[in-house]
Amino acid sequence: MNILHVCADPQPMEDAASKQIAAAFFSSIITQNENAKITNVDLTQEVPAPYTTEEFRNFWYPVLIDGYVPTKEEETASVYAREQADLVKEADILVLTMPMWNYSMPAMMKSWIDHVLAPGLLYDMTDDGNAPKHKVKKLVLLVSSHEIFTEADPRDGLTPAVENSFEDIGIADVSVIWADGQNPKTHVDFESRKAIALEAAEEVAEEICEDFT
Repeated sequence: MNILHVCADPQPMEDAASKQIAAAFFSSIITQNENAKITNVDLTQEVPAPYTTEEFRNFWYPVLIDGYVPTKEEETASVYAREQADLVKEADILVLTMPMWNYSMPAMMKSWIDHVLAPGLLYDMTDDGNAPKHKVKKLVLLVSSHEIFTEADPRDGLTPAVENSFEDIGIADVSVIWADGQNPKTHVDFESRKAIALEAAEEVAEEICEDFT
């Protein structure tokens, strides 16, 4: 079982609820499957390269313009995207860890997603729709937020964007583990809310290990 973990939380572990959820999740994974391979990408340490016009042309012009051949400059601009997409292709499970910022995902996570979700990388565009070029079976979102969110909350600009983007390339099995209400000044039950998320993380990890035995 290969797991790719992409983290976009710059806070230290003691302050980052999303990282604490991730720690509980992966501790449970390792306990139950010592052969699990986990690859970590910390976007706060390995900041995504800027998405450029040249990169856009490299991936999209061959789709939009018959016979288009990318230039050397355009191919060079796509190196980061190809490297990250290769990591995704090796994974059975993709785990994204992040806080909610301004009702959406951190810019570094959005940038990473924009890089890898390109035609020719994780999918091919065909007359019958997108054809996946990966083996990812499940997406796990580990999220924290200061505010409390209800299911299908209209203020949530994070989970729908991620779920819809990856569903487009054939990843429809998504588990969202969310520690909301993590502002101690406005939510006195923030610790109990986090405890529920930690328990949920362990449960999802157990389900995944059972599926891959």
